Amino acid sequence: MSMIPCHYLVHIQTFHWVYWVTMAARSNCFYCREDLSGKKFVRKDEKQVCVRCFDKFCANTCVECRRPISTDSKELHHKGQYWHSDCFRCAKCYKNLAKESFTSKDDRILCGTCSSREDAPRCHGCYKPILAGTENVEYKGNSWHDECFICYQCQKPIGSKSFIAKNNNIYCNLCHEKKFAKQCACCKKPITTGGVNYQDQPWHSECFVCSSCRKPLAGTSFTSHEEKVYCVDCYKSTVAKKCSSCQNPITGFGKATNVVNYEGGSWHDYCFNCKKCSLNLAEKRFVARNGDIYCSDCSEKL
Repeated sequence: MSMIPCHYLVHIQTFHWVYWVTMAARSNCFYCREDLSGKKFVRKDEKQVCVRCFDKFCANTCVECRRPISTDSKELHHKGQYWHSDCFRCAKCYKNLAKESFTSKDDRILCGTCSSREDAPRCHGCYKPILAGTENVEYKGNSWHDECFICYQCQKPIGSKSFIAKNNNIYCNLCHEKKFAKQCACCKKPITTGGVNYQDQPWHSECFVCSSCRKPLAGTSFTSHEEKVYCVDCYKSTVAKKCSSCQNPITGFGKATNVVNYEGGSWHDYCFNCKKCSLNLAEKRFVARNGDIYCSDCSEKL
């Protein structure tokens, strides 16, 4: 942060030099012509002026109180302007600067502290100045006091922790997860990275497992039955119906297979064959006798 350097007592504090005229040397006031013998007077532009006329006609006017600076007052001047010593104060905090360093800015006199406050960047949180040497955070062109850079949700300072910006607000990781992260359909906890989508619901990869053996299913083949998911092996061994002909599970994995269901039995479509001639009857008329399947021709020969 750039700062305007302070002027260190560049103003001058003066007293008006007051002289005495001896009785032997006669002199008169330039204005009122009063005899100055044995009296105080002031030299002004090579002229001798009594104290009363000096205060009336010659004294400088204080910039602050607009009153003349009399001969018995301490006078300070800076850049052609004059002040009583007691009137030379900071324009913001009113601290007396007669013996202090100061800064002149826009025709105002400021102490070092107030000058620093005016030139300091403003906190994006409290809008107060961020003074030099103060801990602060800068993000996307804005600055915050360290204690003002807080999570929008929990209102706690972020400090040196990581954060996430969302909708022009700042969130700590924990609050962002609670507010915006998808919730796992199984454990109901937020999904921060990765995850699996199944039937329009999000899952942690480690939560999306076979309902029987608990093996993770992400990236593998699986199927569902009565709203439960199974790996291929568990589906074959625990869920799938057995073909009434070959006794192997009917799964639909691998070779595309249609299923034929008849009177409580199930067959692979390629296993639904005539008991006698082995003709496939999946899409043909058939006759059932004693639990076996026959084509029309073979059934007539029985």
